[in-house]
Amino acid sequence: MKLTQEKTLSKPVFSQALSDYFELTKPGITVLVLASMAIGFLLGSAGTFDFTLLFHAIIGTVLIAAGTAAHNQYIERDLDKLMLRTSKRPLPMERIKTSHALIFSMSMIFGGLIYLIATVNWVAGMVSALTAFSYLAMYTPMKRVSFSNVWIGAVPGALPPVGGWAAATGTITEPGVWVLFAIVFFWQVPHVVSIAWLCNDDYTRAGFRMLPKNDEAGYKAAWVNLSCLIILIPISVSLYFMGYNGMIYLAGALLAGAFFFYYGYLFFKNKDKDSAKKLMFASIFYLPIVWIVILLDVLIG
Repeated sequence: MKLTQEKTLSKPVFSQALSDYFELTKPGITVLVLASMAIGFLLGSAGTFDFTLLFHAIIGTVLIAAGTAAHNQYIERDLDKLMLRTSKRPLPMERIKTSHALIFSMSMIFGGLIYLIATVNWVAGMVSALTAFSYLAMYTPMKRVSFSNVWIGAVPGALPPVGGWAAATGTITEPGVWVLFAIVFFWQVPHVVSIAWLCNDDYTRAGFRMLPKNDEAGYKAAWVNLSCLIILIPISVSLYFMGYNGMIYLAGALLAGAFFFYYGYLFFKNKDKDSAKKLMFASIFYLPIVWIVILLDVLIG
């Protein structure tokens, strides 16, 4: 009877542990990183698609992205306790030991790098190493120093399609790969700033500097957002004019850009939480729409 009870109790404990480690990897962000990498791989392949190579790139990318996300939570575990939106994470709640989180995160990062170099190519491995390093060693500490962290953080966020292109081709010299980088880079700023606007009290409580100084009315943040959107639209459609994509992509990119710009303009005009929330949701939809129309354009066009 006692043995049966112990087995029954162990199941929910094991299930909770799996759930906690899964949460540590920030699965939503990891999936977005994976999608961005796959789009870079797709465009870089240019008709010579290698599914085996893509499989290896996916495995390596998942390991590195998940490990980087987990290590970020390890670094910020004490600050996460101070924020409402992060205080229930596994490390602040002490459901995972810090030493275990450290081993878990570093094992995945280095395991993923070794795997990419061994099964894909060293260029893809180096791009992924730069992604993890710039996110953990530059962006993460900079969040407590200056609003410029938003620009610094946009670099590792924009590198996954570069890694995908490198995985497919072994090079990152084609202009198309840097257009993909620029699309994600300029998309990220309105996305992050809109979230920061909504959660500024939380970020301030933890000492994060996610909005410009002396900008209570939001003028600087609104200008930053609108400027990025003005740059983003012509950059995104340049894939068509450079010959990487066709009319399906052009139409989709223009519609998605107009949709995103409209909500960016609303935030610029109103500078309130309601428009910031709408901009945040617009940003969540924008990048998947662009990736989907690239995929459709390649498959149909």
